[in-house]
Amino acid sequence: MKKNAGSKFLLVSPRMPETYWSYKHVLKFIGKRALMPPLGLVTVAALLPENISARIVDMNVGPLRDEDIAAADLVMISAMIVQKESMEDVIRRCRRLGVPVAAGGPYPSSCSDEIEGVDHFVLDEGEVTLPRFLADWDAGTPQAMYRSPEKPDLRTCPVPRFDLLDMSLYDTVPVQFSRGCPFDCEFCDIVHLFGRKPRTKPPERFLAEMDAAYATGFTGSMFIVDDNFIGNKRRVKELLRHIAGWQDEHGFPFTLCTEASIDLAHDDDLLKLMVKAGFSMVFVGIESPVAESLTSAGKHQNLREDVRIGIRKIQRAGIEVTGGFIIGFDSDPPDIFDRQIEFIDELAIPTAMIGLLMALPNTRLYDRLSREGRMLATSTGNNTSGAALNFVPKLPAETLIAGYRRVLQTVYEPRRYFARCLKLLSIYPPREQRTAHTMRRPIRVRELTALLRSLAYQTFSRYGLSYLSYIIRGAAKRPDLVVRVVTMAVQAHHYMVVTREAFPPEGARVRRGRARGNVRDWNERRAADTLPEMLEPSIDRSG
Repeated sequence: MKKNAGSKFLLVSPRMPETYWSYKHVLKFIGKRALMPPLGLVTVAALLPENISARIVDMNVGPLRDEDIAAADLVMISAMIVQKESMEDVIRRCRRLGVPVAAGGPYPSSCSDEIEGVDHFVLDEGEVTLPRFLADWDAGTPQAMYRSPEKPDLRTCPVPRFDLLDMSLYDTVPVQFSRGCPFDCEFCDIVHLFGRKPRTKPPERFLAEMDAAYATGFTGSMFIVDDNFIGNKRRVKELLRHIAGWQDEHGFPFTLCTEASIDLAHDDDLLKLMVKAGFSMVFVGIESPVAESLTSAGKHQNLREDVRIGIRKIQRAGIEVTGGFIIGFDSDPPDIFDRQIEFIDELAIPTAMIGLLMALPNTRLYDRLSREGRMLATSTGNNTSGAALNFVPKLPAETLIAGYRRVLQTVYEPRRYFARCLKLLSIYPPREQRTAHTMRRPIRVRELTALLRSLAYQTFSRYGLSYLSYIIRGAAKRPDLVVRVVTMAVQAHHYMVVTREAFPPEGARVRRGRARGNVRDWNERRAADTLPEMLEPSIDRSG
């Protein structure tokens, strides 16, 4: 094979199915095509040498054409399990057109032996394996498999190439501070992928990513994609002081959100610094109101104090908590469904990502169930379709699936959802206690557009009366939080549509078979578009 200097690489992000986290039905209100760009791919692009030209096609914002593939010397694909079907289609097209394929990311890293048609697997953390592949590619001797257990120093990570994308098509920009998590929950694969000792970037390196995003003209939501942002509290506090200064200097162009363990609530200084830096939302893996289930899952951090106290403390600081909840633990009692519904209402969490337990590869749960002879199949990564379980549960499978369906239908019943929103608004700190930056930021044009489109559409929806009642009461209760009021109303439309399509009311005709009925877990959202492994990393969630 001749040497490949001056090659053209096409980096492809396969299509994501409709999910709770895709916010497909929200995006039309704000004129965006996708929630977030593929952070893994823009990081890979930054790792490529100058003698290789890179182009990114995100199939979630535009089509992948045959001429795009044919013009490339190599197609690099990043995918999670949830993107499996789209990835397989891309591979078939590449084979038909005679263009070699390299693949990496969470799905290939976990299941490379199940994937056909890939010429080169570049797996695990890309800062280690990608340079090795590139050296062989340049020499004309690329191998079939590149793997390494090495955990790279994040100080060497390049700044993502956001400039290769049209950032105006996205609602949120993803950035990264750390990899790894100090906890080891039984169902989570993060420790296997990134280690138990969090590795972090220096503040100046992280600010360079903020600069790169800002240089594209993007303003709005910035998601720090770490599996547990506060895994190293000392270093995250140092970072937050720098972020607060950067935000103040630039007029707070970004509203920040991230994922963290519940012990965020146990550190007053950390919580205050997050508010000062401009955080408005944090995702917390709450999982269950049943202590026995948390204990068996190794979720000990959620048992150190009543999780209700911690959630309320974060909310009273002015940060919304979105929560992850799981049904199907071995210790779950028969009344787990009603207990989850009541728990979510009590916590005043509008955005509750509820999933059936799935045994993912490379987790302690998967290993235990395999030893017990209870595994039925490899996980699809889809634990919110309610269609099937990939292991034999303690409760009858039919009971779990029916109960899970009822939980989602109840939690996203319009009046119930809006009641949680109103409760949250009453918990938020009063106007006089809010930080200066949240008070002075003007309403953005896209926020005003979302309000007008929301009024025009949702007023006449099937839940129009509940919607109008919420808008009027919410705006009257918290006129200083009108943007938040509207945001939660617009999100409601997405949750209700996805829930109704996934779990139609009894007797309703399911259109288009099951095609639009399969919605995926928040686990997949995290891996898709946010994690940093080669061509995008893994699944699973925060501590």
